[in-house]
Order: sequence, then structure tokens, then C-alpha cells
Amino acid sequence: MKKNLFFTVLLLPAFFMQSYAQAGKADKALLAKADATLQFAARQYKLMMTHVPDTLLPRSTNKDGSLMTSNSGWWTSGFYPGTNWYLFEYTRDPAFKNEALKRMALVQKEQYNTHTHDLGFMMYCPFGNALRITKDTAYRSILLTSAQSLSTRFNPTVGCIKSWDHGAWKFPVIIDNMMNLELLNWATRESGDKKFADIARTHANTTMKHHFRPDYSSYHVVDYDPATGAVNARKTHQGLADSSAWSRGQAWGLYGYTLMYRDTKDKAYLEQARHIADFILNNPHMPADLVPYWDYDAPDIPNALRDVSAASVAASALLELSRYTNKTDGKRYWNAAEKMLTSLCSPAYLAKEGENNDFILMHSVGHLPNKSEVDVPLTYADYYFVEALLRYKQWAK
Repeated sequence: MKKNLFFTVLLLPAFFMQSYAQAGKADKALLAKADATLQFAARQYKLMMTHVPDTLLPRSTNKDGSLMTSNSGWWTSGFYPGTNWYLFEYTRDPAFKNEALKRMALVQKEQYNTHTHDLGFMMYCPFGNALRITKDTAYRSILLTSAQSLSTRFNPTVGCIKSWDHGAWKFPVIIDNMMNLELLNWATRESGDKKFADIARTHANTTMKHHFRPDYSSYHVVDYDPATGAVNARKTHQGLADSSAWSRGQAWGLYGYTLMYRDTKDKAYLEQARHIADFILNNPHMPADLVPYWDYDAPDIPNALRDVSAASVAASALLELSRYTNKTDGKRYWNAAEKMLTSLCSPAYLAKEGENNDFILMHSVGHLPNKSEVDVPLTYADYYFVEALLRYKQWAK
């Protein structure tokens, strides 16, 4: 396969491409593994193209071992076309671009969806990458419409974007929502309308105030009073307990505050990201291979299930965070990301070719308390893993 010649614009907005110091030297063995793994990923996704029904998106694996799919309204619908864009960028094989465009045609209508907070995942992952790679301005208008739809869920009294419209919650906000702020920051840069970035910053500030414990672990859900903005409750939904540290939630927070620093250069967000990173990496329940248990407080550690998706998200975030900190911390974050990626590239977590319903990684945990997507591949684990491998290739000395 051809080497990617386009890494200079890969994963940071053009306005923010600065000469950040490299945080760590390249590990030649890992660089070789990254290439081999990306080539494997391309072969897997070539197979997946032939197995996913034309009107659906791949999501995970069902309990009977069959492929689990979703429609465009499910929150993960943007990851598969987004991963295809990354693989196109790496291989320059038009099959990946064509597959991305085919699946984006299904997702495009979600730009008008005002009933979800996940439009960043759903729209920015595929359409943001499409705009960056192709420069086709048709994607710009779709993304601006998406940002407008997302902004309708913002309550200025609470200072947050509402996450869910279901359940007994009054105004639930989940830590995952930090990931959707990138779309809003982009919309202000593109449109000149500051309201989008103002919403993003307000949401990030409110979340920083109410979602984190003194050790910088995060609650999963904070339920607010929509009339007063007061906190009604701090709960979990996908984690072990209200007081526990659900591992993917910690990774969402790490990535979310890292991207907020990238977009705003506000050092409060950088400090928050560093604190979250230190909680993750210094956690006494972090396994030696740095692939987290599904919850850092799971009672059956060291036999608890791992969540590979948490490692994928954290690895990608740590690589970026390493570029914004001092040399000592930067090297520590870089080395941790290297160790995560080395583990994920190993047979313990990497699927065998033609297996795993054509997903790249095994052993993620979606929603264990609900017995949903337990110890299976997940489409977003693949997305952030491919992103992390490409970032490593781009940024390694």
C-alpha cells in the first residue's frame, strides 16, 4: 500500500497547525506495527463493505455472533464512514472513499436531528473528514446545519447541552457530550457566528465544575434542574455505580478537554485534560498493558472485562495532549499512548483477518449493566484506534 502523503493536515484544524514540540521519539517497532495494522484494517474493512446491508451501518456483534447494525439515527452511525475516510487517506484506495460516500448518504438527513446530543459523532466524524480531505464545500453547509441543530439542545440556565430526552431525568448531561463540542467550535470558525463556540465553552465550563470529583475522576451523568440550573443528582448509566469511574467516560473527558484546549488555547482546559490523564495513568487498577478494565472500580479486578474502546479513545487523546504540555509530562503521555497502541496491535486485542465481523479490534464493552454490547467489537473503538495509529505515524520523530 502507498504511504500516506497527507499527514500534515491529518488531525488538527488548519488554523491551529503550529510547531508543537515532539513529545517522544518514534518506536521503530511500533511504527512498523502501525503500518501492518493499518494495512490489516484496510483488508478487514474491504470485507466489511461486502457484508453490511446497503441501507444500514455496522455497529457491533450480536449475542449470536452475527453482525449488529444500526440505522442512521443511532449515535454511532458516523464512525464507519469516518473510518473509511481515514483508510482512504492512508491508502488512497478509492474504494474507501466510495464506501464513505455511500454510507454518508444514509446519515446526511441527521443534520436536522434535534433529538440527539451526538451530532458531533454522527456528522463531524464523517462529514468533517470529508470536507478536510476533499475540500468539497457542500459538506460545510451540512455541518453548519448540524451545529445549528445541536445548539437547540442548549439551556443557558443550566449552561449545558441536554444529552437525553428519555428516562426519569430532568436535564441529563453525560460526560460523553464533551466529544460533540468540536463541531460547535468548528462552526464558529467557519461561520463567524460566536454563539456556537460560546455554547461549547459554557458547556465545557459547567461540566468541569459539576462532573468531576476531587481526584478528577468523572461521574457519567449529572442531572440538572432545567429551571434553576441546580444539580439534582450525580449518577451512572453505563458504569458500575454512581461513585465509580467508568473507564470510557474518563477517556471521553480526557479527549474532550484536550480538543477544547486545541480549539480555544484556554489553559484551564489543558490543566483539566492533564488532571484526567494523570487519574487514568496513575490509577492503581490500571492493568500493566494499559488497556483499562471496563470500570476502574469493578469488583472482579483483575478478572474484570477490558474495554478496548476506552484504550483507543485515550491513546488518541494522549498523543495529542503530549504535544501541548511540558517535556516531562509530554514524554509520559506519549509513552503511555505507545504502550496502549502496542497492546492494541497485539493478538490479545487485534482480530484475526476475516473474523470478528470484519471489525479491527475485539473486547470492548458498551453497556455492561444493561448486558448490551459486552466483550464485543465496537465501531467507535475501530475509529479512534485508526485515528491514533495515523496520529502516531504523523507525529512520531
